[in-house]
Amino acid sequence: MATANKICSLGRRIYRFAASVSGVIGLLIILWGCTANDFNAGAIAWKTYSNSRYGFEFPYPSNWTALAAPANDDGIAFLSPQDNSVEIRGWASQQLANSIVTNQESVKKIKPNFQTAQGVSGVLVVEVDQRVGSMTLTLTQSQVKYYWQGRSKSQDFQDYYRLFYYIAQQYRIPKP
Repeated sequence: MATANKICSLGRRIYRFAASVSGVIGLLIILWGCTANDFNAGAIAWKTYSNSRYGFEFPYPSNWTALAAPANDDGIAFLSPQDNSVEIRGWASQQLANSIVTNQESVKKIKPNFQTAQGVSGVLVVEVDQRVGSMTLTLTQSQVKYYWQGRSKSQDFQDYYRLFYYIAQQYRIPKP
């Protein structure tokens, strides 16, 4: 299945779409979402999740429900009270040393295309297929990879795009 990349004018973000009718619909939805001005972060009551193991943090709507954190405390997920298929999650992991990685070709290298409000550069990827839309932020510092992701059903993704983008901007990692 072919993919097409599109960079949104509201910041350098990568979009991947399946080359199908739903991909075209997804493209139209995302482009509309890039220009929507109806998101007001100040109208939302926020809480902040802080990870004790890796030191990252991000805001989340205060009425979202936290899932049980994994025993290793590498992250957390929150579900929307309106729709349990809508989730945001943040996590981190230690990177393996390059000598341990056996297949370097399998490791995709994408140049940074996003900057958080903290000033940290990373990669923000938005993917929409027939079932799911997601926004995934990846930041790398030293030997740690930090991730944040927002997901929803593809037909609802336009409704969550601005919320997800705002939270990705606010994601913070420890200063080196």
